[in-house]
Amino acid sequence: MSYLVLQGIQKRFGTTIAVEDFNLSAAKGEFVSFLGPSGCGKTTTLRMIAGFEPPTAGSITVDGLDITHRPPNRRNIGMVFQSYALFPNMTVADNVGFGLRVRKRPKAEIRKRVADLLDLINLPDKGDRYPWQLSGGQQQRVALARALAIEPEVLLLDEPLSALDAKIRVALRREIRSIQRQLGITTVYVTHDQEEAMSLSDRVVVMSEGRIEQIGPPPEIYNFPATPFVASFVGTLNLLPAKVVDAGSGIVSVAGQQIRTPKAITTDPDRSVTVALRPEAVEIGEAGGANRLTGRVEDVSFLGSIVRTRVRVGDDASVSLDQFNDPALAAAAIDDTITISFPPEATLVLAGAASASATIEEAIAEV
Repeated sequence: MSYLVLQGIQKRFGTTIAVEDFNLSAAKGEFVSFLGPSGCGKTTTLRMIAGFEPPTAGSITVDGLDITHRPPNRRNIGMVFQSYALFPNMTVADNVGFGLRVRKRPKAEIRKRVADLLDLINLPDKGDRYPWQLSGGQQQRVALARALAIEPEVLLLDEPLSALDAKIRVALRREIRSIQRQLGITTVYVTHDQEEAMSLSDRVVVMSEGRIEQIGPPPEIYNFPATPFVASFVGTLNLLPAKVVDAGSGIVSVAGQQIRTPKAITTDPDRSVTVALRPEAVEIGEAGGANRLTGRVEDVSFLGSIVRTRVRVGDDASVSLDQFNDPALAAAAIDDTITISFPPEATLVLAGAASASATIEEAIAEV
């Protein structure tokens, strides 16, 4: 059953449309991430849920109650900001208990709630410290505890980990997900980091230019992108210009070499299309699937547990493939001519020769 519902949400700033026709139904206890490049409308949508921005059109309901026009202090919603936004003149305990004091809860209740939350975020001995005496990761945990103290119906997080270094981000996102599951709180998380969205979420909302491109569980978003933008923005992707040879049989030509796609192509023969292919679906040699391409190795990159090899299969087409780093196997050498293979099911045909490339370049430029 839907718990948080956004229906027909729109936000205009003058003549600029920041969010257009946004529809989402989230179940109680669900973790939903808004994923997209800067300027796509994800933070604006979050601020409308929080009450900081009034929608131009549409409605927002929580547990059946319309909160569209309620001020922020009359919505039982907790929010964690990118910049922590802790009160520097208050101790950690006072920061966590601030919302409860505003609600005039009994002092004994506040003390117990604060102690419980400090235990929950693994900072039980830091209650008398000040924010400036804590690390960035610890401050963000305090901000999370403060948002949870009021027992919100919905928890909102606006890129809360972007100011932290990589190792702390990974550790803290695990804690956030664990706490969210433990409390069963409906959560909306804003990020432009694909890995964060994929690892944290029950469902991901991919956004572009104020509109929803696709909503679905992380495996669906990654493996079955619904639009060229999703295919190019989520994960690493090979984009190969191709010509349709036999539309009914799903056969295309890449740099003069024919490969088969998983289904019929709805376009005329000799039309230009783009074939999308994930690096992990490709193998060196002929054991990877029925599709084979021959080309020259132009680069080999060691990425720790992964070895990424780039093979030039035509003047305007190259394929990157990922293999687990096996010290017992010799990597391909630059300028070697090799055959690579992959199954027809690993390919995705996108309409147009340039649209996918342009989309990914624009998305990267905006992040």
